[in-house]
Amino acid sequence: MKKVYKLEDLDCANCAAKMERAINKIEGVNAASVSFMAQRLSVEADETRFDEIMDKVVKTCKKVEPDCRIVR
Repeated sequence: MKKVYKLEDLDCANCAAKMERAINKIEGVNAASVSFMAQRLSVEADETRFDEIMDKVVKTCKKVEPDCRIVR
C-alpha cells in the first residue's frame, strides 16, 4: 500500500533527507521519500500493518524535526 501525506513546518532539505533515511530503516517500510520542496511524504509499506508502521514513522519524524507534522 502506498500513501502520500502533506508535511507542515518541515524547515530544511537536510532534515528531509535525514527523515527519509530513518523512515526507510523502519521494518515493514518498502519505500519512502520525503520532498522538502513539495512538503510531501510518500510511504509504501505492508498493508496489513500500515497504521502501526505509520505510528513509527510519525515518532521517527518527531525525533528528527520536532516541529514537523504529518497531516493524515
